[in-house]
Amino acid sequence: MQHKRKMLVLFIIAVFAIGLFLFYGLPSVWEYALPRRMTKVLAIIAIGTAITYSTMIFQTITNNRILTPSILGLDSLYVLLQTAVIYFFGATSLADLGKNENFLLSTGLMVCFSFLLFVLMFRRGGRHVFLLLLVGIVFGTLFRSLSSFMQMLIDPNEFQVVQSKMFASFNNLNTDILGLASIMILVILAYAWRFNSYFDVISLGRDQAINLGIDYDRIVKKMLIVVALLVSVSTALVGPITFLGLLVVNVVREVFKTYKHSILIPGAVLFSIITLAGGQFIVERLFGLTVTLVVIIDFIGGIYFIYLLLKERK
Repeated sequence: MQHKRKMLVLFIIAVFAIGLFLFYGLPSVWEYALPRRMTKVLAIIAIGTAITYSTMIFQTITNNRILTPSILGLDSLYVLLQTAVIYFFGATSLADLGKNENFLLSTGLMVCFSFLLFVLMFRRGGRHVFLLLLVGIVFGTLFRSLSSFMQMLIDPNEFQVVQSKMFASFNNLNTDILGLASIMILVILAYAWRFNSYFDVISLGRDQAINLGIDYDRIVKKMLIVVALLVSVSTALVGPITFLGLLVVNVVREVFKTYKHSILIPGAVLFSIITLAGGQFIVERLFGLTVTLVVIIDFIGGIYFIYLLLKERK
């Protein structure tokens, strides 16, 4: 009953945050402004759900609360792709490529990299989750180094274009591809939802899960693919948001204090919507778009990450 009350409070706050973002300061000519705001709300719900779900499942698989799917290097690969296109073909090449084609290319490249990584790590069995994380860290460092090297060599004007791709933004959404991305996220979540009943057992660890009759290796492989797909689609749509999942998932764990994913996942999704909708409202109405939402999230998330490290150390 206590969890239901907390969930209801989060739901009410999420609805209030969305309503505040949609209708506060709405001009008299609302026919233009309201659809644009509704598009941002759809993106907030889709991206918040994808990042939160992938982070929750990733932490369950790794049994570690300070890890996020960004450790696989997909965010760094996205930045490297955007930088490489501008470095080799110029800033106008992104415009010539088109937003839809850029989205499909970025998503396809990240998915292919993930599948290649999984095939190499799991071809001899299913006990290589932490080796996968180590390889992901190495590749992520490599991608960031290559990106930094090319960014130092390109024209400063072209670097501004690269910089706009390095941070997630809901203000320059590609509305043409938003529907497709939302459908992709919905299909992936619908497929993964039937495995939710296993996560409570998987969180106990590999040996305990196998002893309780769970096909641990098969489920973990499938869920890592789900995580890679969700991160790829969300990153290609709005850009990398490194600390959102870490911040939201850990706060929800502290609020609900339960191991049941049937409670944690919906709670985390609602809290991510509150964070993104409320944060976007603050960025647009209070700061006048002088800062981006991801900068605020990364700043708060970075502080919280340090707090988690110190807490785990104690």
